[in-house]
Amino acid sequence: MGNSAFDSEAERNRSVPRTAKQNLKGRSSPNTKPKPKSRIEQSDAASSIHDGLKIGEVANLTGMSVKTIRYYEEIGLLEPTTTRSESGYRLFNSQVLNRLAFIKRSQSLGLSLSEIRDILEVHDSGELPCGTVKQHLLLKVQAITEQIEALEILKSELLGLLSGWQEQPPGDRIAQTICPNIQEVKRE
Repeated sequence: MGNSAFDSEAERNRSVPRTAKQNLKGRSSPNTKPKPKSRIEQSDAASSIHDGLKIGEVANLTGMSVKTIRYYEEIGLLEPTTTRSESGYRLFNSQVLNRLAFIKRSQSLGLSLSEIRDILEVHDSGELPCGTVKQHLLLKVQAITEQIEALEILKSELLGLLSGWQEQPPGDRIAQTICPNIQEVKRE
């Protein structure tokens, strides 16, 4: 028979899954714990897990539809995170997950896809886009303020109409309009 130390190592390797076998290399004994990975090693490992993702996998991880992800890629929002396999499949790297989360959050704040594209272009040029985001949000606040003012004017007009509402308007007004309460009668 062979070397008993070699035989016991071979027996351990047959019963241990492949990933665990790799961890056994370089160990002095089976009871030795593996050295903890640094944050950089953990980040690299997480990134490599999510590199080469197909569109369905990205959809499952983000909760977005395949159709939405495909559209974002077609309009250039996912450009630096997408490649094509030899067979033509879209393949995404791990950065797509952060990018899609940013797009989703930006949309929830009322930013349009065009505004989001502007922000991503700043990011893709290597700059921190927070200043651009702030400018877009300030413009959004201004637009919301204007909408509120317009809605307040509309509300006043509606309340005025309702305060003078007639369930049975005069017959001459009925003949000239569809609803005399909201339409002016033309005087000839």
